[in-house]
Amino acid sequence: MAILTLAAKSLWNRRLTSALVVVAIALSVTLLLGVERLRTQTRASFANTLSGVDLIVGARGSPINLLLYSVFRIGDPTNNVNWSSYRTLATDHRVAWTVPLSLGDSHQGFRVLGTNQNYFQRYRYGRDHPLHFAEGREFADLFDAVLGAEVAERLGYRLGQSIILAHGAGAVSFALHEDKPFRVVGILARTGTPVDQTVHVSLAGIEAIHADWRGGAPLPGFHLSAEQVRQLDLTPKTITAFLVGLNTKTAIFRVQREINEFSAEPLLAILPGLTLQQLWDLMGLAENALLVVSGLVVLVSFTVMLVALLTSLNERRREMAILRAVGAQPSQIFTLVLGESVTLALAGATCGLLLLQGALWLAGPVLEAQLGLTIAAWPPSRYELMLLVAVLGCGLVAGMIPAWRAYRYSVADGMTLRM
Repeated sequence: MAILTLAAKSLWNRRLTSALVVVAIALSVTLLLGVERLRTQTRASFANTLSGVDLIVGARGSPINLLLYSVFRIGDPTNNVNWSSYRTLATDHRVAWTVPLSLGDSHQGFRVLGTNQNYFQRYRYGRDHPLHFAEGREFADLFDAVLGAEVAERLGYRLGQSIILAHGAGAVSFALHEDKPFRVVGILARTGTPVDQTVHVSLAGIEAIHADWRGGAPLPGFHLSAEQVRQLDLTPKTITAFLVGLNTKTAIFRVQREINEFSAEPLLAILPGLTLQQLWDLMGLAENALLVVSGLVVLVSFTVMLVALLTSLNERRREMAILRAVGAQPSQIFTLVLGESVTLALAGATCGLLLLQGALWLAGPVLEAQLGLTIAAWPPSRYELMLLVAVLGCGLVAGMIPAWRAYRYSVADGMTLRM
């Protein structure tokens, strides 16, 4: 303990250099742990978005694209699904329930989802958690809207307020459905999924606001009021996709094959879990590359520490000689220098971990609001603790070189050194 105390005092005497080394190590550790935390928490957040769904069905195209726009509200579909095809598949005796999804509109940058009451009854997230209402109820009237928790919080909405939907999914839109406002009747409890960033309305409501629109624009010289559209048949002509739950799990692959071979129109049925794994496989190379780059940054920071220790060692040869003269053994000198390197590594790793926690505490709400990602700030995972141990190991190895040089110094080396 006396040697470690002496090492700490020695570093304090060179506190400016020591602080710079600690900062370099801390920043590299923050980057390394941040990449790992983002990778694992993103996977967990995506995996917890949807559960209990056997198949997702949409227009034929990329399975990953279908998963992204139907579940995560990322991207847009290549085509829609005819309502007649949906009804044919929904009434199959092997199908227990379906949840239709209709996308394409937005509200102040938040996606609008048209669906039915099955959404609130059947949608599950995390480990089979159902949706709950923080306030209000499901939509019942044509122009009722149910808000996700993040939408209500960021825009400051309360029950009974009117909202105007916009055509298109962009953050800014000049094509507003101002003549047919919706009324907020429910606010969902927070889920940590894209549900929080979604405005939910009925399928009939989606049809109503587009009753006098064609090709993404209002019909010139033709207008239907909110009361007039209530008299129309608002059965959807198409939907974006739909979720499927089957009576028996053994029928999944047979039903999937039959949907993929559906004769009425080209459709695609995917297994959410399998497609999500394909997405991770696709991103695996980029994830590994980021981890490698982060590891190299850590090595660079310890190279900086090694250079700092070696440089200071030449300036401290007289100090080492005095320690030897008063009775310090070479092994104690070795332990002193090695203790300095381990202390620097430990201080840098600790500061890096605290810096990461602080950054996640500040950026967590932004990531959740903008990307729908819930990144836990604490506690560190077992793998992250292993990375911290590896960082300390790097500090130990880097300290071996200057410690060995100090071990080989003799008393005469320092005493004969010219000032």
